[in-house]
Amino acid sequence: QVQLVESGGGLVQAGDSLRLSCAASGRTSSTNIMGWFRQAPGKEREFVATIKWDIGYRDYVDSVKGRFIISRDNAKNTVYLQMNSLKPEDTGVYICAATLTPWATDRRIRDYPYWGQGTQVTVSS
Repeated sequence: QVQLVESGGGLVQAGDSLRLSCAASGRTSSTNIMGWFRQAPGKEREFVATIKWDIGYRDYVDSVKGRFIISRDNAKNTVYLQMNSLKPEDTGVYICAATLTPWATDRRIRDYPYWGQGTQVTVSS
């Protein structure tokens, strides 16, 4: 089992930056991929960014490329999402996810059995 706890959300203005954190505990040594998804009210949960734990491969949805950076701290079992140049359309609940599945597809929601509670990010115009 893996437990995930997010932090770092808040209310900011367009153009501001935030850094989200996701601390993992439990069976962290077997974690394959960790990443971030987001969900706005009335919308489907969508992929934002992921990182493959062993080699550090990073993947991003097109809308955040060049603005968001996902990173990891192996010693702390923590992943971060640095969000720069935030836009109102970035508003939503950001949810950390993890999978132990060796053949998981990083963008596929159903491949992630472990989810945090989410942290709210609100970007005003």
